[in-house]
Amino acid sequence: MQLSHTFTSESAAFDDPNLMSPAGLVPVMRLAQDAGLGRLAHQWLSVPTDKGANAGLKVTSLVAGMVAGADSIDDMALLRHGAMGRAFHECYAPSTLGSFLRKFTFGHVRQLDAIASRVLTGLAAASPVVAGIDEYAVVDVDDTIIEVHGHAKQGSGFGYSGVRGLNALIATVSTPRAAPVVIGQRLRKGAAGSPRGAASLVTGALADVDRLRSRGATGQVLVRADSAFYGSPTINAAIAAGADVSVTARMTSQVKAAIAGITEGAWRAIEYTDAIFDEDARVWISRAEVAEVPFTAFATKSKAHQVPGRLVVRRIPDVNAAANKAAGQDTLFDAWRFHAFFTTTDPAVLGTVAADATHRAHAIIENVHADLKNSALAHLPSGKFAANGAWLVLAVIAFNLTRAAATLTGQPALAKATTATLRRTLISIPARLASSARKLRLHLPLDWPWQHAWERLYTAAFGPPTAALS
Repeated sequence: MQLSHTFTSESAAFDDPNLMSPAGLVPVMRLAQDAGLGRLAHQWLSVPTDKGANAGLKVTSLVAGMVAGADSIDDMALLRHGAMGRAFHECYAPSTLGSFLRKFTFGHVRQLDAIASRVLTGLAAASPVVAGIDEYAVVDVDDTIIEVHGHAKQGSGFGYSGVRGLNALIATVSTPRAAPVVIGQRLRKGAAGSPRGAASLVTGALADVDRLRSRGATGQVLVRADSAFYGSPTINAAIAAGADVSVTARMTSQVKAAIAGITEGAWRAIEYTDAIFDEDARVWISRAEVAEVPFTAFATKSKAHQVPGRLVVRRIPDVNAAANKAAGQDTLFDAWRFHAFFTTTDPAVLGTVAADATHRAHAIIENVHADLKNSALAHLPSGKFAANGAWLVLAVIAFNLTRAAATLTGQPALAKATTATLRRTLISIPARLASSARKLRLHLPLDWPWQHAWERLYTAAFGPPTAALS
């Protein structure tokens, strides 16, 4: 690839009023309209003073900017160039949108949470974004630190990661046929403990799962979490809502005693790092092994808080022991590292090996954290905590909207791609806007590699409208 020699110092000019850079916003924001985003924001948000006027249009502008790649208030200026004012009405200035967010209180953020939940329901009605949720659904819960700088951010502090930031608690829902979407979110102080508020988030997330499922659906719902959420409030909240749990257990004396009671013959080799499958014996040759024992979580608490289930344990050789052996300091017995998790799943449905593999898939939520931080959550733009809380919810709406749009392309690879990939292929497409017979027409680049995917998205978005649930 070589640059043409015909360019000169006068070859570039910002002078075409009919061009727009993110033409993919046209079908995506039509999908948002069908899901009821603007209508729901206008109906539910009660931000005071003139700064809160036209809340539906301002929320839609913020989400559109995030879908197009904005990660700060100033970046919302990308909505105001070329033909954007003809393709979209009321593209607000960044200063107006910033003033709008700064008027939010905690109550307004909770109103926005309700809007996000209903928009996801609308997206599910208009696209296969949660395909297969009737048969089987997994809710993953985890928190992440969003780094900030300076003392001006309300609520910022040093949490478990050792960096100054704010803590975002996220719940996602995924199925074997659909990539994760965010179903619950909370912004908390940077020094907040991981399980703080997790019980209420799980309760709300599972209620939203019920709303996303068809009437009478009886498929299993599984809540997965790491050891930070191994506590009676979170686990009992999931059980009370009718879900099973798979939560990493802390190495308490009760857990250690249960592990010590596992007989040597109960361990089974599993597919793991550096494992080899023996085709003749049809077994995995691996140093990693799993076993399980019946277990009652929180046995020291009152009967109402105890949860019966099973403890699934994975053991792998201790790395330090291997290093000692290499140095000529052999141990008398094999040394193991143990990883245990508590689950209430039916062993007849999810055996020991399958339960271990299912639990390890909890790492999928880390991809969502990384995706959000590579998009709108690259920054928390305001010094006000409530404004940043609203920014988190809007970022989640943008994430779910982009994911729903990807499922309408008919391409499985795009349906599970990152937001950055979707933005590059479907959103950030330059186009020239023309009009004929009072109708607008987009002229897009010839030989665009993802033309067919984009055309399927456009056709689906402008097909027969789907009424979003209120």
